[in-house]
Amino acid sequence: ASAHAPGTGAAAVIRIGFMPMLLLLAACASPGASTTSEAPSSTQVAPERMLATIRAAAGSEHGELAVVPLRDAAVEHHRQRAQTFEDERRYRDAAAELDHALQVLPDDPGLLQERAEMAVALGDYTQAETLARRAWQLGSQVGPLCRRHWATVRQARYAARDGAAAAHAQQQLQAC
Repeated sequence: ASAHAPGTGAAAVIRIGFMPMLLLLAACASPGASTTSEAPSSTQVAPERMLATIRAAAGSEHGELAVVPLRDAAVEHHRQRAQTFEDERRYRDAAAELDHALQVLPDDPGLLQERAEMAVALGDYTQAETLARRAWQLGSQVGPLCRRHWATVRQARYAARDGAAAAHAQQQLQAC
């Protein structure tokens, strides 16, 4: 009879088989993915996770008409710098660059949404919601950008522990 080392054989296969299931269950239980009216505490969700949730709400643009306006060179410079700062987790600097871009194009829904997302990263959920709602009013009320607007509002309402308003934002997001 051969002796098996610990972690080999049937017991190891069973442990390995359960791991993907446990990861899937953990993902399903995450506050950022919740669609219930119960709001997670703002301290439970990191800004990066909130941003990922907002951006994931845009979904795939396949099969959707996406209008991409011509960009002003100065605005595009500020947007690129903001992206670089965001990549470096320098959210205040990214927000400042987007503020400069908004001085040139104050009613650009895409810029307003990007700035709203930086407000989320900075923990300024009131400003994030205000900017996202304004962007929605000025822009297309369907498609990926619309979904980002309402996902931002939903995250802001979760942070404010306002489950009913978060649920309403989820309904609006689904209507996009």
